[in-house]
Amino acid sequence: MGTAREVMQRKLRTYILLDMPAWLIEAASLSNRSFITDSEKELIDLVRTYREFSKADLATFTEFSRTKITGCIDSLLNKKILIANDSTEYTGGRRSKTFSLNADLGLVAGVDIGATSIDLCIADFSGKILVRYSEPASVREGPIKILGHTCSLLEKMMQENNLSPEKLYGIGIGVPGPVDFSAGMLVSPPIMPGWDRYPIIQTVQQWFPSANVVVDNDVNVMALGEIYKGVGKGVDNLVFIKIGTGIGAGIISEGKIYRGSSGCAGDIGHISVNKSGPLCHCGNRGCLEALTAGPAIAEQALIAAQAGRSPILLKMYEKNGKVLRAEDVGNAAREGDALATEVIRESGQFIGDVLASLVNFYNPKVIVIGGGVSNLGNLLLSSIRQTVLNHSTSLATRDLHIVFSETGPDAGVIGAVNLAMDYMFTITTSNSERN
Repeated sequence: MGTAREVMQRKLRTYILLDMPAWLIEAASLSNRSFITDSEKELIDLVRTYREFSKADLATFTEFSRTKITGCIDSLLNKKILIANDSTEYTGGRRSKTFSLNADLGLVAGVDIGATSIDLCIADFSGKILVRYSEPASVREGPIKILGHTCSLLEKMMQENNLSPEKLYGIGIGVPGPVDFSAGMLVSPPIMPGWDRYPIIQTVQQWFPSANVVVDNDVNVMALGEIYKGVGKGVDNLVFIKIGTGIGAGIISEGKIYRGSSGCAGDIGHISVNKSGPLCHCGNRGCLEALTAGPAIAEQALIAAQAGRSPILLKMYEKNGKVLRAEDVGNAAREGDALATEVIRESGQFIGDVLASLVNFYNPKVIVIGGGVSNLGNLLLSSIRQTVLNHSTSLATRDLHIVFSETGPDAGVIGAVNLAMDYMFTITTSNSERN
């Protein structure tokens, strides 16, 4: 994955041409909007990723001249987007300054709406999380109830922590379904009745009119969280695999989210791995999700336990009030239960088979395994790794790392904050850059 020194030795592509959906164009009229140039955006993204930089660092990471860097920094200082710090290291000679984001400029909220939970945070402009909260919730209750409750929770979090809603400049939202990113809407989400093309952005902006709201698929958002704060930091080509109630992949290609032409890239949960397998909620049979997501793992284990193959799992089922969860399967495996071990290993093999195809096709540097089912532990990870290594080409796996998420349950909210930060400014073209 590369040390900080190795990363510093190469040019890093940090600037990405952003899409220009209608909601982003409309954001230019927000009262708190800052207007910056392409070059200023590139420097901001570097500082966002690596916390603080000196002018010499910025020259190393970009192809800008010292004069251009100085001009951009002066402009960002005047706009109060950056602040200057005294260097913490001194090697003799003139002490250099470093520059970081102005944490006090505004607030950013991160919202991760899962199939069975809502996770929220409020961060300052540097990305530091100030407040964090989560609670169980079902997306099947519909957008009116879930979004209303989410906004109410954000208001409460701000009030209880003396944070001003007028300072909330951006809100990033991850949702568990296919998203038309240019419209900011879910399209035919299989587990979210009532959410199809519901105006999420407009609804949330009624509560927080000063904030630019950005919506994306939850796995894309988790992938962002991992490249900004997790094991994917400094990695340009990465796949984040969420294994929870459903299964999906967030793809980072050349440092940016790859969404595909319609926004549904990475929907690996509905790749068929067993044509005679169980019926999936999408209408097809044998989908990866129908065989290896959390509910599927629990169901397979329960059927086997009721057939007398696992007294440990059967005892857990009865103790939990006739409910068996994927986490119980993991606990049983850790107690040495052979049936639980078999279910987890087989799930890892199915997932590994699909990932092997992705590795051969896409050749990522890192695959990150996250989501609630990742808590099944190293047995799942080792099964995935072994299957990928067995079924991928040696060149594609030579430098491949398959690891658990470093950000864990915070991947979604961290990614949602950074999703909002990606679209926090309106890009203009200066006369010098136009020339």
